[in-house]
Amino acid sequence: MKIDYLKIVELHKEVKSLLEQFDAPQRLVKHLTIVNSTAVYIVEQLKSEWPNLPLNEKEILFGASTHDIGKAVITDELYRKGKKHESEGFKILKELGYNDKESRFTITHGNWENSNLFIEDLIVCLSDKIWKGKRINKLEERITTNISELTKTDFWDVSMKLELILEKIAVGSDDRIAWQGI
Repeated sequence: MKIDYLKIVELHKEVKSLLEQFDAPQRLVKHLTIVNSTAVYIVEQLKSEWPNLPLNEKEILFGASTHDIGKAVITDELYRKGKKHESEGFKILKELGYNDKESRFTITHGNWENSNLFIEDLIVCLSDKIWKGKRINKLEERITTNISELTKTDFWDVSMKLELILEKIAVGSDDRIAWQGI
């Protein structure tokens, strides 16, 4: 299935297995799939624009695929705002043997304003927002600053290119929202 610029990318077997283990609701599976697909697209575009940008793609995609895993247990947060799923997700992944670095996205995806986050955390946060057309200027500015500093590229050049990437994603948000079934 293809929705606008984004191809729907199946979740990794390992993540699918985790979700099956917790009998995750289909709504959560679809959400994690679309956030992962968005992250795949963003990473591809960033690598294309800035080949020297140091990114841990594996971390980003694992984070995008598992950031809301706590909602498999705290299911009411699938339909309303809440933060309980963040600590629950961290606990789930830790109990399954994942380390803090792998599990952190369950916490960091909702806390992008934390100044100690890596670019990988910020990209997962961005993927969780932009897929549905939600734009957060300060988050995008932080990512622009990170890319600019890491690649030693002019801030405004990065800003313009990132804007084009994100606008392409935002334009198709209605189809993705319908696909997820919100």
